[in-house]
Amino acid sequence: MKPQSTHTKHTENSAVDIVYLWVDGSDRRWQAKREQAIKRLSHDQVNAMAVFGNVAGRYRDNDELRFNLRSLERYFPNHGHIYIVTDDQKPAWLKPSSGLTVIDHSELIPNDRLPIFDSGNIESYIHRIPNLSEQYIYLNDDVFFGNPVSKEDWFFDGGVYTAWSSDPTVDGLDMQLNDTALVNASRFSQQWFLQNSDHLDPAIAQTAHQYQHIPRTFAHAPRAMTKTMMFELERIAPTLFETVRSTTFRQWDKPTIVSDFVLRWALTTQQARLIQRPKIHLSTGEKGLQKALEKLTQQIGHISFFCVNDTLDDANNDDARLLLVRNTMHVLLSQPSAFEETASQLNKCG
Repeated sequence: MKPQSTHTKHTENSAVDIVYLWVDGSDRRWQAKREQAIKRLSHDQVNAMAVFGNVAGRYRDNDELRFNLRSLERYFPNHGHIYIVTDDQKPAWLKPSSGLTVIDHSELIPNDRLPIFDSGNIESYIHRIPNLSEQYIYLNDDVFFGNPVSKEDWFFDGGVYTAWSSDPTVDGLDMQLNDTALVNASRFSQQWFLQNSDHLDPAIAQTAHQYQHIPRTFAHAPRAMTKTMMFELERIAPTLFETVRSTTFRQWDKPTIVSDFVLRWALTTQQARLIQRPKIHLSTGEKGLQKALEKLTQQIGHISFFCVNDTLDDANNDDARLLLVRNTMHVLLSQPSAFEETASQLNKCG
C-alpha cells in the first residue's frame, strides 16, 4: 500500500470531488479472483455471509457508471475531480481525462487484505485517496443526481446534509442474520454509542452520551463527506473501522459504517443536518418496474436524486427487466459525457 497523506491541497471554497466505487462482474479475471476468494473462506465466514452479500446483482455492470457520469455532467457541471475506485478494472468505454483518475484498491488498502468484495469495507478507505478534496461526495454508481446541483445543496459551513430513507423503522438492538446491511448498520451504530458512553476520552463519552438513536436507515443518496471528519473517526473508533475492514465478502454482523455510523456521529456532533428533498428509489426486481420507470421519466429534472437498485440477484445480464432499465436510462440521459471514448461505442445499450 502506498503511503497516504492527510494533507489536502484544497480549501472549503474549492470544488467538490466525486468518488465512485465500480466493478464489472462479467470480467472473467475478476470472476476467477472472486471464486478463489470464496474457496479460501472459513466455515464460519461462509455462515456469516450477509443476505444478498454475494449475488450477481451486487457486482453487475448495467452501464450505471456511464449514465451516472452523464447525469453528473448534466446536473453538477461544477464538480471537482472524479475518482473511480476499482479492483484492477476499467470500463472499456472510459476516455482518458485529466479530470478523472482510476484508483486501484491496492493504492488504498493493504495488500494482505486484498481482494475485497464488500463495498462497506472498501468505502471505509476512500477518504485516503491522495489529493482528494476536503469536501467530497461519494456516489454508488446506482445513485444519480436528478436535478441541477450546487455545492450548497450538500454542504454547509462546517458540515454536510443527509437524509433518512422512507423504509420502515428498524426494530430491536441486536443485529439479525436475515436483515439487510443497512438495517443491521442502524443497530451496529446504536451498539457502539451505548458501549462508549463511559469512554476514557471525555469528548467521545460526551458525544456517545448525547446520542439519541433514531431507528431508521439512511436514504440511498449522494454521501456528502469531509476528510477531516473521516480521519477523526478513524482515530476515535479504530475498533469499529477494523471490524468493517476485516471482511472479504459482506457479513451480516459487520455492516457498513460509512452509510450509517459516520452520519449518526456527524448529526450528533452537529457536523450534519437532515434534509427532506424529492427523491425516487426503484428496484429492478419490483413488480411495478415499468410504472416506476415512467414516474422517473416524468420527474427527472425535478427530483434531488434517485436510485436504481439492482435487486435481480442472480438473473442473467440479458434479463428483460435489466434491458428495460438500461434503455430507459439511455433515453433519459442520452447525451454522452466527456469521459466516453467514442461515439461508436455509445450504442452498447441501444
